[in-house]
Amino acid sequence: MPTLRFHAIKESLAYKPVRVEEKERRSDLFGKNVFNENTMRQYLTKDAFKGVTNAIQYGKKIDRSIADQVASSMKDWALSKGVTHYTHWFQPLTGSTAEKHDAFFETIGDGMAIEKFGGSQLVQQEPDASSFPSGGIRNTFEARGYTAWDPTSPAFIYGTTLCIPTIFVAYTGEALDYKTPLLRALHAVDDAATAICKYFDKNVKKVSSSLGWEQEYFLIDKMLAASRPDISLTGRTLLGHSPAKGQQLDDHYFGSIPNRALNFMRELETECMLLGIPVKTRHNEVAPNQFELAPIYEEANLAVDHNSLLMDIMGRVAARHNFKVLLHEKPFEGINGSGKHNNWSLSTDTGVNLLGPGKTPMSNLQFLTFFINTIKAVHEHEALLRAAIASASNDHRLGANEAPPAIISVFIGEQLTKVLEELEGVTKGKLSPQEKTELKLNVVGKIPDVLLDNTDRNRTSPFAFTGNKFEFRAVGSTANCGNPMTILNTIVAKQLKDFKIEVDKLIDKKDLKKDEAIFNVLREYIKSTKSILFEGNGYGKAWEEEAKKRGLSNNKTTPEALKAKVSKQTIALFEEMNVMSRIETEARYEIEVEAYIMHIQIESRVLGDIARNHIVPTAVKYQNILIENVRGLKEIFDKKFNSVSKEQINLIEEISSHIEGINVNVTKMINERKKANAFEDIEKKALAYCNQVKPLFDDVRYHCDKLELLVDDEIWPLTKYRELLFTR
Repeated sequence: MPTLRFHAIKESLAYKPVRVEEKERRSDLFGKNVFNENTMRQYLTKDAFKGVTNAIQYGKKIDRSIADQVASSMKDWALSKGVTHYTHWFQPLTGSTAEKHDAFFETIGDGMAIEKFGGSQLVQQEPDASSFPSGGIRNTFEARGYTAWDPTSPAFIYGTTLCIPTIFVAYTGEALDYKTPLLRALHAVDDAATAICKYFDKNVKKVSSSLGWEQEYFLIDKMLAASRPDISLTGRTLLGHSPAKGQQLDDHYFGSIPNRALNFMRELETECMLLGIPVKTRHNEVAPNQFELAPIYEEANLAVDHNSLLMDIMGRVAARHNFKVLLHEKPFEGINGSGKHNNWSLSTDTGVNLLGPGKTPMSNLQFLTFFINTIKAVHEHEALLRAAIASASNDHRLGANEAPPAIISVFIGEQLTKVLEELEGVTKGKLSPQEKTELKLNVVGKIPDVLLDNTDRNRTSPFAFTGNKFEFRAVGSTANCGNPMTILNTIVAKQLKDFKIEVDKLIDKKDLKKDEAIFNVLREYIKSTKSILFEGNGYGKAWEEEAKKRGLSNNKTTPEALKAKVSKQTIALFEEMNVMSRIETEARYEIEVEAYIMHIQIESRVLGDIARNHIVPTAVKYQNILIENVRGLKEIFDKKFNSVSKEQINLIEEISSHIEGINVNVTKMINERKKANAFEDIEKKALAYCNQVKPLFDDVRYHCDKLELLVDDEIWPLTKYRELLFTR
């Protein structure tokens, strides 16, 4: 094993930056391999083009004859680019993407063949669903699943395959993917937000949810990563002593990007451009060898697809540059983890960002309406929003000093807090002409000026307003954005629906004018949501105690957090908004709890294996060297033996104590795992893994990391943190 470590280091130091040529402008490359609007105009008939655009814009069904035309045109376009296969590309509940490739090739008899791809192959396929998580939705004999074309996300070419984004549903009709509930949630928020927009502009016909994700990741030399069984099997280091120098000098953040990493980024961005992923920003992050990539925002469904596609592309491009991408939220102990900030907003088909203040009091009242309703939605469903980002890997990040806490709160900044305080004093019922004028000119009218100086962003807030959008910072770097975006859009849709009922009631029964009714309802929302607003430091005991007083949940672990997904409130919410049925909601809960159990179980077994099969033998080997040294000292010094061998004997004893600590705690961990596995109830099993098995990781690690400092570096088997993090 030490030989492998030093061989890996030698190989990694010999790597040169892979040459990357960028011969075309980004704007010329953008979308070249996407069946987008420009391509459709070239290849589709007028009827086919109209059918697809109506499906995209208004959700209308595509006629079978139109589907045949689209399929034929897609095939011609794909063949012109050297494509040989097609696949329905979908996002099952495994957390990664899935695809089954079929050739366009088909025999027609007499030894002849043709390239064939019809409407039926475009619109629907029947992959075997038995090996995908279903949460008990389907029986084994109902193994079929259906993938169905999603025309709102354009087909694309990757390699020599035409990829068609699809939804994935069970034989019995329930959703088995992230996309289906997201599309339903986007439809719900469109309906609810459009109805509210008509208070302000009758011309609004559609509201779209937009998303701009920020993907953080680590780049590790692939040879060094391969020398670590824990990285290979779990995506993170389960042990390893922190290096003397980490991120404490703040010399990595926004620093010069190393050449090897920069060339990786250049090729990655070229791939993204070809696939229509509008990446714009790249930079070093806080931790050594940590980086970030961010795109221009897009419609949420497309943005989710693009992020899922990106995570796949990153791994493939990294391999060509002799890197391994680590997307785990906390791959290294003691330094910053990785998140995927989800920047969310709502926009109208008339080009207005509903979370961006305008130039008139009325447009600013519209902004306040959506701004305050979003805060209200988070206040009502904060535990569910926490559940949206719960995972075994994200638990390592939430609550650490660099990251948001497990407590969901909203940061809006000092200036907007003052605006809400002014609105809180609005008179109940009808407003006097003077009060209306005062509100519109001196409170609502000045919001754009207020936001110009709203730069005091709280980096520890899990949900922050950042000028013209909300930034959901607690989303983990490995997460599929579909899960948090489904929940966020659903809770906002529900809140906007309730808001309209309240406003219309005041207009109809209290004879209030529209703006008076809106001000009245918003005033009550401001009063009732103060507990969710927090401007201070988002971690530490003081905030935990304060949050408890405010009645906010503090679900620190995934098993605790996920319970909110099957509460009566949540099931009623999803059913009312037609996002998920009770069966679908409960199935997802079961899948996520089982995934948590599997992750902890795998990590536990890997840690035990490394500790006993790599660390203990190495420690014993070094201890034997010391024992031989002590024997030699006794022969040479005899009478002075006790004084000259004192430190060696102490070191032998210290190594023995750590070996004992490892063996005792690994045995405990195995026994606790057996007890946990005996539970048939998955909630009890998850809690046992969380509370009984996982805490032993730290005990095993403590002794292993202490031995790393004691054992001769020449025989230490695992690549060390200083080598993983500072080999560029």
